[in-house]
Amino acid sequence: MELSFQTILFIIGGVVIGWFLSFIKSRFEVSKYKKEIKEYKEHLNRQMKITNDGSKAQEDELNKLKKENENLRISVQALGQKPGRAELRLLNIYDNALRKMQIRAPGFSSAWEMSLQEAEAEYEANETGLKSIIKRVFKPSLSQSIEQAPKEISDLG
Repeated sequence: MELSFQTILFIIGGVVIGWFLSFIKSRFEVSKYKKEIKEYKEHLNRQMKITNDGSKAQEDELNKLKKENENLRISVQALGQKPGRAELRLLNIYDNALRKMQIRAPGFSSAWEMSLQEAEAEYEANETGLKSIIKRVFKPSLSQSIEQAPKEISDLG
């Protein structure tokens, strides 16, 4: 089986043409993959930029909230130190203690409720009415004698 020169040339030509077509095909595929990699890089850069902007916005908001929280903490502390706040705190503690005492000691609660109603009525009378005006105009000793007068009248009746 002898191959002729022409057959060898056809085989070599076929191989060269096959190699050339394969080379061209691989170049197209390589350029296609390079283009795809370039698109992936652009997408990744876009995503990283978006993530960076979002992280920066969250960090700015977090810093703003921390600053606001610190300002509120300082404000609450300052308000707690204003005159009268300590008394209000003590009043709330006493109120809580009295409510617990009413639950634990039933005999105490009825006497307490009557005293509380009398104190509320007296406070209302002091805030509005003749006693308030007298207290403001005259000395407190005069208003105390007025308070005792209705009690003496009620004791007589």
